[in-house]
Amino acid sequence: IRKNQIPLVSITSNLTEGYNANNVVKILKEKMEKYQSAGSIPEFVSYRFSGQQDNQAKEMAFLSNALLVAVFLVLLIIVAQFNSYSAPGVIMFSIVLSLIGVFLGLVISQQSFVIIMTMIGIISLAGVVVNNAIVLIDYTNLLQKKRREELGLKEDEPLSNDEFILATIQAGKTRLRPVLLTAITTVLGLVPLAIGFNIDFFTLFSSYDPNIFIGGDNNLFFGPMSWAIIYGLSFATFLTLVIIPALYLLLFKFKIWIFGKFNLKVKSNF
Repeated sequence: IRKNQIPLVSITSNLTEGYNANNVVKILKEKMEKYQSAGSIPEFVSYRFSGQQDNQAKEMAFLSNALLVAVFLVLLIIVAQFNSYSAPGVIMFSIVLSLIGVFLGLVISQQSFVIIMTMIGIISLAGVVVNNAIVLIDYTNLLQKKRREELGLKEDEPLSNDEFILATIQAGKTRLRPVLLTAITTVLGLVPLAIGFNIDFFTLFSSYDPNIFIGGDNNLFFGPMSWAIIYGLSFATFLTLVIIPALYLLLFKFKIWIFGKFNLKVKSNF
């Protein structure tokens, strides 16, 4: 075929089961570069990889932008609800923890990063993992407010370091069960979708044979999304109970130091 009077040769192929398209293309690129550096390919001949690779690049760019928009909208809502700048920043850190959990889980389980469905799972995580951090930080603020009222402190008078630590610990103890139960029920609910658990309800009620089997075509589509949510949520939940309170405490100390250094009044909504 010709394009703009230039002769073209298009080569297509199908993958053998068990092989990954990205790995195969990487190997082909390395071999073509060796041929080109050795002078085996004439200078007037050029090549490029298209088809699935081009589509994946476009999909990755679109979904990456969608992730940024989702994170921005979540941050906007949290800032409006908390009327604060510092607390939403700590809460949004749980999204970073979920991303680490997704990639760590994929590496450990040696699963492929399916661009569309894995990215959809990551985007979904942006709105899910922040819930635990919101519950934790919100209850910590509530305990701080009650303690300030008990001590008769003014709005611009901060709690002592010990009082803040006690409020943070009490919030962690109180919210431990709902945070864990929420994460566990979500993960367990996604396991059948992740492993491709199938039941034939027609044969179940007609001949009392559920015809249960694992896998299927749907698992290739929904499996990567489910595993991404499972890995990210599991990893972020346990670290949220430890890292988020620690970050909030460090931020409180930093806030006191900054306002004390410049002789400013401490703002509760900073």
